Amino acid sequence: MTESKTDYSAYLKKITNSKEESVMKLVPLFDRVVLKQLVAEETTKSGIVLPGQAKEKPQQAEVIAVGPGGVVDGKEVTMQVKVGDKVIYSKYSGTEVEVEEEKYVVVKQNDILAVIE
Repeated sequence: MTESKTDYSAYLKKITNSKEESVMKLVPLFDRVVLKQLVAEETTKSGIVLPGQAKEKPQQAEVIAVGPGGVVDGKEVTMQVKVGDKVIYSKYSGTEVEVEEEKYVVVKQNDILAVIE
């Protein structure tokens, strides 16, 4: 995988005003996006309470941090999402990480399927 050499010092300064301070330890590179999953439903529409293991992994999340884009696999990638966007992403994509007891998912931008308006 060929990724461009990008000056990250300006990028790091830009994201220091990010929405959540704890995510500053998670700086997404290239076409990566840091997401915070939205809370999964505790009950079904018919009122059945779901035990922890029966709940589906949520596919909706809020964008917490966005990489700078650049050249990835020989193609120019322009980031299409921004901090604060609510998105739907591929169910089993990304890498789950925990920072200061908060759980995040780091995905590639192409794993994001839609922005919720």
